[in-house]
Amino acid sequence: MSSQQSVPEQAHTAQGVRGIIAQRDLVVDLIRTACVVLVVFVHVTMVGVGTADDGITVTSPLQELDWYVAATWIGQVMPLFFVVGGFASIVGWRSTVARGGGARDWWATRLVRLFRPAVPLFVVLAAGLGTATVAGTPSDLLAEVAFGIGSPLWFLAAYGITQCCVPLMVRLHERAPWRTLASLLVLAAAIDVVRLETGLAEVGLLNLGPVWLFAQQLGFLWADGWFARRARVLLVLVAVGAYAALVPMTSVGLWAPDMLQDLNPPMLPLAFLAIAQACLVHLVHGPLTRLMRTRAAQASVFLVGRDGMAIYLWHLPLFIALNGVALLVGVPFPEPGGTVWWATRPVALVVLLGVAIAVARALRSFDRPLPRLVPGADRPAWPVLVVAALCTVGPAFAVMQLHLSFSVALAGALLVPLGVFLLTRTTPAAGVTRI
Repeated sequence: MSSQQSVPEQAHTAQGVRGIIAQRDLVVDLIRTACVVLVVFVHVTMVGVGTADDGITVTSPLQELDWYVAATWIGQVMPLFFVVGGFASIVGWRSTVARGGGARDWWATRLVRLFRPAVPLFVVLAAGLGTATVAGTPSDLLAEVAFGIGSPLWFLAAYGITQCCVPLMVRLHERAPWRTLASLLVLAAAIDVVRLETGLAEVGLLNLGPVWLFAQQLGFLWADGWFARRARVLLVLVAVGAYAALVPMTSVGLWAPDMLQDLNPPMLPLAFLAIAQACLVHLVHGPLTRLMRTRAAQASVFLVGRDGMAIYLWHLPLFIALNGVALLVGVPFPEPGGTVWWATRPVALVVLLGVAIAVARALRSFDRPLPRLVPGADRPAWPVLVVAALCTVGPAFAVMQLHLSFSVALAGALLVPLGVFLLTRTTPAAGVTRI
């Protein structure tokens, strides 16, 4: 039989693709892709590498601007990322349940999809930091570089935790959505109060749950059409109210007005920022939907979005590497923060995205999803899944808490592949004897 499709088959395939696109809210894909690009751009503008008579200088031009703090109230998009993640999660969970899957199937598929792309990154980081250590790189310089490279890895821990909670949180959402949202908000506030009263920053790590789960629950509301059914005036009022609440919260010294400072550990203001951002997105949902009906927009989102996780994970190591290569070959560096430097930031963004996409394509085998279960097969038992979750989430959590180092990178290079391996194993389904 020929491997080529006939014209009717091709037409049927094309109709199927269009049907899938029609059933999805492509604005979610657009927002998710835009968030990744914005995060990359922010980092491109926050790291200013220059040369001087006494050596290489590294500054943060973006943070030196007078309007930087105010801009974080719009540019801090991680709450919105968790909101759109919540939309995708509840849709994915309901699809899993509809085909007969359960929580173990969900854990395995989502953790593999999240952490398999991180396997080569941890291996490269361990090899690079180990080589730099053996080569005698000054420890303070190496620690500074490692801190910058590892800073995005907090997301793996936070998102991994929220993904593991999806089965429970969907159940709570379906039973009592508003009570669940209110409870998460109160719990996040209580944790922040304890942290501020005791001065123990480690207490704030508990808010990895309530703050990001709150944003995820807003995504559940999005998927259920709650925002779409609200009047535009109400969405405006809610968004204004959320931003208004941030003013006293960040003016009394309890929380920083800089929303990036409130990120790790996550703090209560990010929950209010998630409310405002979710409402603002739905105010422009109509124009964004029309935009996503164009082939150009769909192609752009597909080009960047399909490798979004790999781009996010690799963009800072690649940016530092590109700057190092440019220094070695003698590329002239404009003064960080100057007119020429700012004018070159879009060029730097395009170059970095291009290189990151190329790396992502080369590592595409690490971004493949876990195949669906075949009849008679089942996911690993809960004890194995829990061990696998600890192996995958643990190193990213260690980076967030201890910062990146050779030992942490080495632990990730060993544990993350082990966790992914355990997650990919299947066992006989209940009542099925394997021959």
